[in-house]
Amino acid sequence: MKVYLVGGAVRDKLLGIPVKDNDWVVIGSTPDEMINKGFQPVGQDFPVFLHPKTKEEYALARTERKSGHGYAGFTFHTSPDVTLEEDLIRRDLTINAIAENETGQLVDPYNGQQDLANKQLRHVSPAFQEDPLRILRVARFAARFHTLGFSVATETNQLMKAMVAGGEAAWLVPERVWQETARALTESSPSVFFTTLAQCDALSVVLPELESSADNKLIQQALELSAENQLDPEIRLALCFAFDDITTQSVKDFANRLKLPSLFSELINLTVAHTKLAKSTMDSLSGEALIGLYEKTDAFRRPDRFLQLLKVVGIHGQVTKQPLPKTTIDRVASILEHCRKMSAREFVEQGYKGKEIGEQLRIARTQQINVSLSDD
Repeated sequence: MKVYLVGGAVRDKLLGIPVKDNDWVVIGSTPDEMINKGFQPVGQDFPVFLHPKTKEEYALARTERKSGHGYAGFTFHTSPDVTLEEDLIRRDLTINAIAENETGQLVDPYNGQQDLANKQLRHVSPAFQEDPLRILRVARFAARFHTLGFSVATETNQLMKAMVAGGEAAWLVPERVWQETARALTESSPSVFFTTLAQCDALSVVLPELESSADNKLIQQALELSAENQLDPEIRLALCFAFDDITTQSVKDFANRLKLPSLFSELINLTVAHTKLAKSTMDSLSGEALIGLYEKTDAFRRPDRFLQLLKVVGIHGQVTKQPLPKTTIDRVASILEHCRKMSAREFVEQGYKGKEIGEQLRIARTQQINVSLSDD
């Protein structure tokens, strides 16, 4: 039984960037032996175990064979006879197919170190084309390592393009597309995820609603600016919808197809419906206009979501060369907080009933907004 550190941990160590998770491969062992050593089995499709102390994942070396369509269409084979090289050749990219033994010696049968030096994302073997999920993974790695100078190797892009043309990408289920997209949105260059998919013709297949994210320079600039400012992934996705005329039905269809979490879908809807209103309101601040914006965006009940919309509007203004002063955005957020502290209870105590309570609260809030604006 031999144990090797594999995949991203080895790659990131060689790149000199922080390692988030350690993954291990075990050569020459069996499930029974692993269990007898105290490892806890967790894999359903193939034997993966949690270390009894560190809880890190240890997978038995395996080979795989294509048995159907899509990323799940594989049968796996594990055996003490499976070699490290046989296990590594099934991986996606050469930079992810480097192993390190217990003494720190590297095993690199597919020249991953050379591709790290050349900053190339290159597939390990032709078996890459059997798993369409790898198209999304390559695009995500391109988004992650773009700032380090990495690019997709020409032959790998050609292979991905052939996979798309052959219909393999169409087998990707929306849930997995969203999982990879959500991760890509958190990377340092999220726009590269979309341009990489477009370059191999996959974007129109897996994310047709976001095709403009690959050729609209404003969207690309907005995504990069949002990454520089470390904004939430919900804001980054919403920015993809901030520059084109999009119907609310299209947004609904997109959200339903990918089963988007409500944090994402709600902010996209706000962005599509109210970016222009928010921009014009903040260009010419008035009490009536501002309370109208708060009400239409449900800001009194959902202030956190409204503050995200303000960030969308701020980035939108920057890339369209119509920037809003940060002081204005901060002012709108501060006034909202003052208004939210006002309670309907005082009007109930004054004897108002039914709709009168809401009307009086609105009047009081409008007065508070006007006072705040005049004080500034």
